[in-house]
Amino acid sequence: MTPAKLADLVLSAAHAVFTARGLDHSALPETTAVERPRNPEHGDYASTLALQLSKRVGLPPRELAGALADELVRTPGIKSVEIAGPGFLNIRLDAAAAGQLARAIVLAGAGYGRSDRLAGQRLNLEFVSANPTGPVHIGGVRWAAVGDALSRLLRATGADVGTEYYFNDAGSQIDRFARSLLASAKGEPAPEDGYGGAYIAEIATEVATRRPEVRQLDDAAAQEIFRVEGVALMFDEIRSSLAQFGVEFDTYFNEKDLHDRGELELALARLREQGRIYDSEGAVWLRTTDFGDDKDRVLRKSNGEWTYFAADCAYYLDKRERGFDRVVIMLGADHHGYIGRMKAMAACFGDDPAVNLEILIGQLVNLVRDGQPVRMSKRAGTVVTLEDLVDAIGVDAARYALARYSSDSPIDIDVELWTRSTRDNPVYYVQYVAARTASVARNAADVGLDRGDADAFRPELLAHEKENDLLKALGEFPAVVASAAELREPHRVARYLEELAGAYHRFYDNCRVLPHGDEEVTDLHRARLWLNDATRTVIANGLHLLGVSAPERM
Repeated sequence: MTPAKLADLVLSAAHAVFTARGLDHSALPETTAVERPRNPEHGDYASTLALQLSKRVGLPPRELAGALADELVRTPGIKSVEIAGPGFLNIRLDAAAAGQLARAIVLAGAGYGRSDRLAGQRLNLEFVSANPTGPVHIGGVRWAAVGDALSRLLRATGADVGTEYYFNDAGSQIDRFARSLLASAKGEPAPEDGYGGAYIAEIATEVATRRPEVRQLDDAAAQEIFRVEGVALMFDEIRSSLAQFGVEFDTYFNEKDLHDRGELELALARLREQGRIYDSEGAVWLRTTDFGDDKDRVLRKSNGEWTYFAADCAYYLDKRERGFDRVVIMLGADHHGYIGRMKAMAACFGDDPAVNLEILIGQLVNLVRDGQPVRMSKRAGTVVTLEDLVDAIGVDAARYALARYSSDSPIDIDVELWTRSTRDNPVYYVQYVAARTASVARNAADVGLDRGDADAFRPELLAHEKENDLLKALGEFPAVVASAAELREPHRVARYLEELAGAYHRFYDNCRVLPHGDEEVTDLHRARLWLNDATRTVIANGLHLLGVSAPERM
């Protein structure tokens, strides 16, 4: 029995009690939930429904809990229901009801854990969006791992998600990039405000090879070629490196297109219609202070140039015009001050910032070797890049390590730890269970053991304490996925998988799945093989949500 099924039974029992006592059914929620008690002695699952409803219907919570318990205990599959404290319901399942979960998981396969919790939501999820002036640095790699995992979680819970990379190919940073390429091609040092690193020389050489005429042009014409060709080469490299990291976007959006298509003018006109624009000292201003910003923001300077914030406004409007109900933007640790102005901008468009715009801030990441931060890239010169991280610990370990922690916490990635083939390496610990469950299945086939027909499965045989613990852990997966999506916290999946791995190891150490020697294959072996394969399913599903492989051999 899944926790969701049990929750439905609790709610059905409440409906029966309300009918019997003539209580108002409108006080009942549409859904409820059950949770695993921290202390296993308190039962398999707990419900607080009686506490939630007692004030609404004017009954003491323990009295209402008693009525619910009397109704629930008559339900097939429920072994006992105890009332604890002020009105908690502690529920125990019989072995057959608990064991049925193994079959349900195996039959559901990749669908187990998915739900329609967020169905009807249409979200645009923008992440990484590194400037095309250098390789993706380790902070951007964190958003690549977390953002991609979050997109998978949102889709697994029914949301309609469009992932997007905003390509800043306009503005002063691109001019500095082009000047740096030109200087490198001429054998000159990088401009004082320019970009360094071996990658600048590589790109400059590639542009000169593709466009040999650039060497004969004056600096202004040559710089324009380096701008166009260099940005294209850098973006191709960024896309390629992210793809090798397992991250690809539905949309790659160029900032330059906003300018070329006149979308900044359209955004300005929309904001004027809303009455949020004023002119002062030759510049065009947006009244963001009307919605809590610390100062009004310039959209167009007195010299006619657009500001970065004007492009932000146009880009936000473009997303909303494409039909996205909620715009979710992931930003780095240095962007906290950005939140207020963006929320105010959304309000200036007439949107509700609490509904239509969500900004997530990620903290810093350090790569550590021998206890010391790795500060310089061989290629980028000043930062650690995606390539450096993958070279150091591999794609799976990098994605798992970056997604394993709450994104609002700084993290150190210890190269020695994440390359170790031991249980203290979290990704190895989880992937080892994926491999072990696959190995058990292969060895079972070798000795003639198969699960048999689903109708012949005997779930009541899964009565060992460690089997029950593993079943309860497996049953938590859908709720973990839903909460991770709703709270935007993929790390919940990683931590859950580690707990599940521990539960499987304890099961494996105490409950023999395969027959020994000439021992006859029994229904218990088959039941345990169902449980083994259910674990493989959940581990694989969870790792997939993090973009990490579930190996069959290690």
